[in-house]
Amino acid sequence: MDTAIIGEALNLLFTFEVLAAIAFGVVAGIVIGALPGLSGTMGIALLIPVTFGMEPVAGLAMLTAIYTSAVYGGSISAILINTPGTPAAAATAIDGYQMTKKGQGGKALGISAIGSMAGGLASGLVLLFVAPQLAKVSLAFSAAEYFLLAVFGLTIISSLAGASLLKGVISGVIGLVAATVGIDILTGYPRFSFGTTALQSGIELVPALIGLFSLSQVMILAEQRRTGTSATAQLVRGKVLPKLRELKTLVPTILRSSGIGAFVGILPGAGGDVGSWVGYNEAKRFAKDKSAFGKGEPKGVAAPETANNAVTGGALIPLLTLGIPGSSATAVLLGGLLVQGMQPGHELFTDDADVTYAVILGFLLANILMGVLALAGARLFVKVTTVPTKYLAPVILVLCVVGSYAINNSIADVWVMIVFGLLGYLLRKTGFPTAPVVLGLILGSLAEKGLRQSIVLAQGDVLGYYLSRPISLVLIVLILLALFAPVFRRKMRGKVTEEPEEQKETV
Repeated sequence: MDTAIIGEALNLLFTFEVLAAIAFGVVAGIVIGALPGLSGTMGIALLIPVTFGMEPVAGLAMLTAIYTSAVYGGSISAILINTPGTPAAAATAIDGYQMTKKGQGGKALGISAIGSMAGGLASGLVLLFVAPQLAKVSLAFSAAEYFLLAVFGLTIISSLAGASLLKGVISGVIGLVAATVGIDILTGYPRFSFGTTALQSGIELVPALIGLFSLSQVMILAEQRRTGTSATAQLVRGKVLPKLRELKTLVPTILRSSGIGAFVGILPGAGGDVGSWVGYNEAKRFAKDKSAFGKGEPKGVAAPETANNAVTGGALIPLLTLGIPGSSATAVLLGGLLVQGMQPGHELFTDDADVTYAVILGFLLANILMGVLALAGARLFVKVTTVPTKYLAPVILVLCVVGSYAINNSIADVWVMIVFGLLGYLLRKTGFPTAPVVLGLILGSLAEKGLRQSIVLAQGDVLGYYLSRPISLVLIVLILLALFAPVFRRKMRGKVTEEPEEQKETV
């Protein structure tokens, strides 16, 4: 690692604009994560237009701060009202809410804050040292590798599909179809633009993201008509900061969960919810008294919260080095990178090295600030859970419209946002996931460009061209493994459920 580049990155980082952006991102992320029904993905999509008028370091550092802080924020409502603010906080609710019922809500919030900070810092260090090495691999990529990389990214749909793989695939196809709108890259002929000049350059990414995640969420919130009460704030009792001897007993769990979360994050498609459950299960497996879990065990809070925040830094590694978004949040972050004119891959660590390292160091700083603010302002942040929807939804709606229009000062972008908002609402109401639409929209153009260019380069022998390239062979194997992984997981689950039945019969 070049110390000169690190020095330049630190100079970019320690400016008033960047530090203020990180602080705002941390507070906004905690608030968004703590509100049941909202998510970090929605927050990132909503605030991407704000980054247009900012320096790249400030804008991207703010988005990554929102990303990691929203994951922690989800634990607040999970611990206090047994309602995970984000899917990654579902495991935290098991023991966190039980601690609250025992009058230890403050301690649970403190353990969650410390674990989240430790996990985020650990994964940030992994990101700092591993990402530059992995980025060197992308130097050998050509059109064939970029096509296969895009296809590999699309296989993540299976992990984002939820209960129905078919619905996930259909959502992905919708995104791929949307990616074909615009001028054909080889012939120059407009496709699916319907004679509209605004669509000839393709569907604007940011309004589409705002519509899918933010406007659709406003519609969902409007249906729920949730009204807040002040009862939640009364549940925070006791000291927030745990005693030193209690923290010592949690250190092995935090270290183990940090490693688990960072590793899970690197795996495209795993996500924070997977990391938190794996961390929780491993903490229970290593515990001397397994019966304490589910009854208010502090390790049951530390393990999932450390793991799901460790996932965030790990997930940024394939995003920055290969352009593979492993979740809906990182897919939106990829959009934030692209609108700043930064292309994932080796260029981020060569041409834009100072900006990239500044963002990574900003990510580390954001996790430290998150931990400090979470411990200092725990009782203040819990009041966020009482905000009525009737005030929240209109504010988000205004931000959706203003943010979409501000991108190009074009009313056409607002219509794109509305169309995708309605699409996202219909998909969510019918059980279709929206994240695959984003993957298809972002990776579709990359896949088409790579495929058509590689066909030209192959000079008639497409199969031979792909099989003659070592990196292409590796990517083909990874694609096959990703495609058959769900089948393998289902068979393993079947074996696990069959074993107890066999044991019952023998008894």
